[in-house]
Amino acid sequence: MAYIDGFVIAVPTANKQAFIDHATKADSLFKELGAMRVIECWGDDVPNGKLTDFRRAVQATDDETVALSWVEWPDKATRDAAMKRMDELMKTDERFSQEKNPMPFDGKRMIFGGFAPVVEL
Repeated sequence: MAYIDGFVIAVPTANKQAFIDHATKADSLFKELGAMRVIECWGDDVPNGKLTDFRRAVQATDDETVALSWVEWPDKATRDAAMKRMDELMKTDERFSQEKNPMPFDGKRMIFGGFAPVVEL
């Protein structure tokens, strides 16, 4: 069964195109390393909750938009091997170079995790 990596970040709204450009470059590496699909979503209807919500989870400010991303892998073994390889490539691949492809958001406020699907329709 597939394995999913999920990410939620706050991106300065003015950096929408920079986010798309950054993701296009960086996400190509996920595909090269075996990802079946990579989805990048720009917040369109992200309401404020009464107790918690996406915006609070990433400490989004009024001038930021919440982005939701996920990577679909064929299985956890492929994902684990890809993450190990990515650690090595982070030092050498220009798609991860802060000079050539800087993150247009505060990576310290990103939340992420790996998920094993339990229902798939």
